[in-house]
Amino acid sequence: MTELGQNLIDALALGGLYALIALGVTVVFTVMGMMNFAHGEFIMLSAYALYVLAGLPFAAAVGGALLTGVVIAVFVERVAFRPVRNADLSAQLVTSLAVAAILQSVVTAAVDVRAQSIETPALISESTQLGGISVPNLEFLTLGLTAVVLGGLGWLLYRTRTGLAMRAAAENFEMARLLGVRADRLIAIAFAISGALAAAVGVLLVMQTGQVSPGMGLTPVLIGFVAVVIGGFGRMFGAVIGGLLLGALSSLLGTYLPDDLVPFRDAIVFTVPVVILIFRPHGLLGGDINKARV
Repeated sequence: MTELGQNLIDALALGGLYALIALGVTVVFTVMGMMNFAHGEFIMLSAYALYVLAGLPFAAAVGGALLTGVVIAVFVERVAFRPVRNADLSAQLVTSLAVAAILQSVVTAAVDVRAQSIETPALISESTQLGGISVPNLEFLTLGLTAVVLGGLGWLLYRTRTGLAMRAAAENFEMARLLGVRADRLIAIAFAISGALAAAVGVLLVMQTGQVSPGMGLTPVLIGFVAVVIGGFGRMFGAVIGGLLLGALSSLLGTYLPDDLVPFRDAIVFTVPVVILIFRPHGLLGGDINKARV
């Protein structure tokens, strides 16, 4: 029973991390209707900011990483995405992929293609005993951060004028603009939130692995897109469900699969979304790629 509790906490923590990734992806899609493939590079750049600021107190370095994620996301939206906002989806897709390639190439040329190690506080790598269960402090941090983010987004969406505008834009962007919603401001806020979430994920990944590399954002962003598809396009709550499901499945399979099948864990994990989509083509909550909704 103790082992089961340990495994469930591990699964929930990984699911929480995946949920944060999925939320960062879907918050832009919800407002703008665009899948941002550069989100992985936002994660990577925030992690490198933590690496560059490693000489500062850890809290200050984390703050710098969060600020970096927000600034990079808002800057990219203004320079790259705003000019193609009214273009067709193919132009937006190409722009998103180009931004991702440019950011990764710049970091590779400026730093190094090889992974760089970074020291994290000893407290993070330690564990806490709970009724016979040894829980890594990093998992407490991940779960706590996920809860705070979900609560904060819920408050923003349903208790503020900005949230009301975001929900209105998600239902009908053109109508929202006619009613006085400022499109530029709203989309910039969405990218800022996405950048902050990317930075939080970048910090958690650094604390988990102890290193940074130019390609570290690729796997997380793929996981985020799969989680969004599972939950339903444009559904923020669906993104959370998709992330939790994907993370829990990956963690539990890694623990309970027979040794001979462990190398096939990822193949099994990503087969499950295919099965889900066969029976629920628009995701678990019925999202629509042609019409973003909160």
